[in-house]
Amino acid sequence: MTERVFNFSAGPAVLPEPVLKQAQRDLFALPGVGMSVLEISHRSATFEQIIKEAEEDLRRLLDIPAGYKVLFLQGGASLQFSMAPMNLLPKDRSADYIITGSWGQGAIKEAKKLGTVREAGSTADSNFSRLPAQEELKLDPHAAYVHFTSNETIFGVEYRTEPEVGDVPLVCDASSDFISRPIDVSKYGLIYAGAQKNAGPAGATIVIIREDLLDRVPDGLPAMLDYKNLVKGASMYNTPPCFAIYICGLVFKWALSEVGGLGKIHERNKEKAKILYDAIDASGGYYRGHSVPEDRSLMNVTFRLPSEELEKKFAKEATAAGLDGLKGHRSVGGMRASIYNAFPREGVVRLVEFMKEFQQKNG
Repeated sequence: MTERVFNFSAGPAVLPEPVLKQAQRDLFALPGVGMSVLEISHRSATFEQIIKEAEEDLRRLLDIPAGYKVLFLQGGASLQFSMAPMNLLPKDRSADYIITGSWGQGAIKEAKKLGTVREAGSTADSNFSRLPAQEELKLDPHAAYVHFTSNETIFGVEYRTEPEVGDVPLVCDASSDFISRPIDVSKYGLIYAGAQKNAGPAGATIVIIREDLLDRVPDGLPAMLDYKNLVKGASMYNTPPCFAIYICGLVFKWALSEVGGLGKIHERNKEKAKILYDAIDASGGYYRGHSVPEDRSLMNVTFRLPSEELEKKFAKEATAAGLDGLKGHRSVGGMRASIYNAFPREGVVRLVEFMKEFQQKNG
């Protein structure tokens, strides 16, 4: 196939077309270098400039204040489930975890292997169809940190603002809504995100850590799992994921220069999500959103049909119509439309048209 379909995959996900086209142009030989970005040494001046610009552009995009370090790592967000407690949870302290879906469950499961953790709040009793209200949280004011997941891809719930945790450092798995809206980075102790939703391809993990937290890192950690060591090496203690970082850098430039920053990106994301949620709400119950309206994700729109048979038919016919990746996660079922930063508005419009046609034929 030479024509692109609308890619609703939850990740690896759609990338901006201008980024793909530039990468295609430069893949054989970077201008003025004579080698592919896949071939250049990570110790070369060329790659040092690539990673330097990527960090600078990310700092501009998120308005990261002084006193924070940025790392480009490997291992995905799942490795951060272990690295965060290994580095930030002292043996004589405990950490609080807010559980709003499968990724929060994964994070606390790994943390329990490494130290003392508490479940400070959970919405498992609602099948993660909502977020816990602030007054539901049972937070320890002396906790080493509070961990939460800003957007749960599987269940389709997303925080609009951060939970209030007082002076306790806030640790966030921001993988699936990273750089999708402006945030106040100064409220966080640690932000981590797999790149493959909004920031780039699979293979790179971005970590933003407040410098004072590096004082907590215990001696004797494996070198590749030691935040202090990785900061000292400026993301290049070992060979970093060079190509993935290169693509992330192109995405950051696209977000800044072609879109106009996170404010503009957020407005576009809200508009796309509204088109789809309005169609779900106007279907007379034929399409049923999983999450409560006030906690709906702008990134991952989850919904059910009247029966599993219809859901299978919907997914099959949607794929044939060029609407790919709509089948929901096995733990929830139904459909999931992931409409990240780079997903085009026209794809959402086409999905809504398909949904109306499908309901007319099968309602």
